[in-house]
Amino acid sequence: MSYGPPHPVARLLLTPEDKEAPARARRLLGLGLGDHADPALDVFADHLAELTGAPYAMVNFIDENRQFFAGLHVRHRVALTRADEDKPELGRYMERDHGFCPHVVVRRKALVLEDVCDYPRFAGNPIVDEFGIRSYLGAPLIDSTGMALGTVCVVDVEPRPWGRAGLDTIKASAADLVTRLERRAGDGLPLL
Repeated sequence: MSYGPPHPVARLLLTPEDKEAPARARRLLGLGLGDHADPALDVFADHLAELTGAPYAMVNFIDENRQFFAGLHVRHRVALTRADEDKPELGRYMERDHGFCPHVVVRRKALVLEDVCDYPRFAGNPIVDEFGIRSYLGAPLIDSTGMALGTVCVVDVEPRPWGRAGLDTIKASAADLVTRLERRAGDGLPLL
């Protein structure tokens, strides 16, 4: 008895397919975003880290090939453990298949991961091993055209109970930043 050709083994798509990436890259270019560090966005990331108490905060724009942290807050490590000595420092660029922001952009919804190791889909992400990231809180930056430009997010190297307050904070921060970005692009007003 024959059942036909074997079915190809389904593979788990860890990084979601992003069909809007080419349009997003054009929109970011039009807004003057996504290819250079912005001191005002660094200040925004600093404020977000302060609000949440997280050691890392980012304003992240995602194009077809990579993620770019136009706004970045990295808490300096006071005392390094031996395990920390082997971890790379977080920079401005990250591969598209690293991290959780690409999921937020494609889902167009906030994502709360109090302990990434509780989720098999996310526990194997390269930033868990490479940077020691254990918790994530992020929200999409959805502009007035309906385009998800990127995210605002915070991460920690320890599991964190972000709770409803954290979710409300990240969503409000994302909405506030989109308003500021569009106002700056349209009127030339300062971001902050």
